[in-house]
Amino acid sequence: MRLRFPKSMPTYPKTVLPIAVSVGGLALFLIFASLLLVYQPVGTKVSGYFYNVDQATKTGIASSNNETNISEKRVNDTDIERKIVDSSTNAPVESGTNTTVDLGTNTTVDLDTNKAVEIDTNKTVMDTNTTIDLGPSKNADSGAKKIVDSGCDLYDGKWVHDPAGALYSNNSCPVLTQMQNCQGNGRPDKDYENYRWKPTKCELPRFDPKNFLELMRGKTLAFIGDSVARNQMESLLCILWQAEVPVNRGNKRMQRYSFRSTSLTIIRIWSSWLVRVTSEKFDFAPEGVDKLFLDAPDGTFMDALPTIDVLVLSSGHWFAKKSVYILNNEIVGGQLWWPDNSRKKKIDSTEAYEISVATIMSSLVTNPDYKGLTVVRSYSPDHYEGGAWNTGGSCTGKVKPATDGELVESGFTRTMHDKQVSGFKHGIKKKTNKSRAIFMDITKPFSYRHDGHPGPYRSPDPNKLTKRSADGRPPPQDCLHWCMPGPVDTWNEFLMEIIRRDFEVHDS
Repeated sequence: MRLRFPKSMPTYPKTVLPIAVSVGGLALFLIFASLLLVYQPVGTKVSGYFYNVDQATKTGIASSNNETNISEKRVNDTDIERKIVDSSTNAPVESGTNTTVDLGTNTTVDLDTNKAVEIDTNKTVMDTNTTIDLGPSKNADSGAKKIVDSGCDLYDGKWVHDPAGALYSNNSCPVLTQMQNCQGNGRPDKDYENYRWKPTKCELPRFDPKNFLELMRGKTLAFIGDSVARNQMESLLCILWQAEVPVNRGNKRMQRYSFRSTSLTIIRIWSSWLVRVTSEKFDFAPEGVDKLFLDAPDGTFMDALPTIDVLVLSSGHWFAKKSVYILNNEIVGGQLWWPDNSRKKKIDSTEAYEISVATIMSSLVTNPDYKGLTVVRSYSPDHYEGGAWNTGGSCTGKVKPATDGELVESGFTRTMHDKQVSGFKHGIKKKTNKSRAIFMDITKPFSYRHDGHPGPYRSPDPNKLTKRSADGRPPPQDCLHWCMPGPVDTWNEFLMEIIRRDFEVHDS
């Protein structure tokens, strides 16, 4: 069968061809006009409006404390030059060099040479809100810029009444020590829970347990020291408990709590003095008396350093207890112990404390396996008025923070604080590793909180003495540790803000 095709194809009317030609010409004209607009000055303005690609634009980023601004200038597609601007002077602080600025003394610490500020033991001259990172002097990327954002001074401020109250109650936390359970022990007043610390030039964020768990995802936080370290750790656990119940994996040697949602681990290791201690006989010091080797760290926690990301140290109060001081393998002093006046003491308890702090800090910042953040919480003030803890001192009846006129300054507390600062600064001079160190200076703010201690409410015993006797003697009481809930929870608000600031700078 033969296929047949039409003899001819139908044609379009001739009138359509001029229209097609016109449309094609118009299209070519529009394409040409668009190209012309893009490559002419007016085209630059139009493209900038739509695409916002002006490379000369500077972007200002204001910090949350309204004191320090970071200006960011884009140099090219791969390099960003960052500067810190002091909003009070509008002057830039160079961040490209390997230096940090001590905002408290206007002194620059050169990170390349590890030259630190000289220590004046009579003055507290350090900016206690600044991360100390003296080395190593070179980063893997020597061209990278460092951003230093120390924020405002968290420890300059005042206590303000906050009706929102505490973040937890004594009944909602099963791990707090009974001696700090003031409400459970019958303390009649509760307003001491309703004060928050307000820094002068910024806000101290209220502690958010979920945010803290996320901030510390996969990390280990360690509290090492005395019973005041335990006080702070239990406060933190009580706060976090409101968001998630941790798993207790600890033992007698080390308390250990694990939060499954973010794999955060919180541990506590007991170390009364933070230095090596023995009760064995040494030279003319008999067996049974605690002997402190002031130039040797306590090995009970040094072995754990490689696993710790944030370390909070607490010490000082045990230096009031009976002990012998050994330095360079020689007995150089003692507290509440000395054989006779024929031997001369070379140091007292406050100087021993200074040496111990220097020893611990130098041991931390020279340990090649430690890369974490060390937070040294300053000496926690007690409020024994009219005597010491064992000589009739009392804080009975204190129900509100002290005013400036009511503040009773302790010369011993001031000396211990200054010795601690001095030892801290001596120790970090020797830094060789990649760790960081912060001095969390709570001493002055908490000198106002004479109302925050358990006082006579140390136990649930219904027959305990809570008032002075007829001859004026105060009842047995605790004016050193802190009620929970209470002012001690603020330490962990400080801690969270310190960690947040450090992680932002360190990660950048």
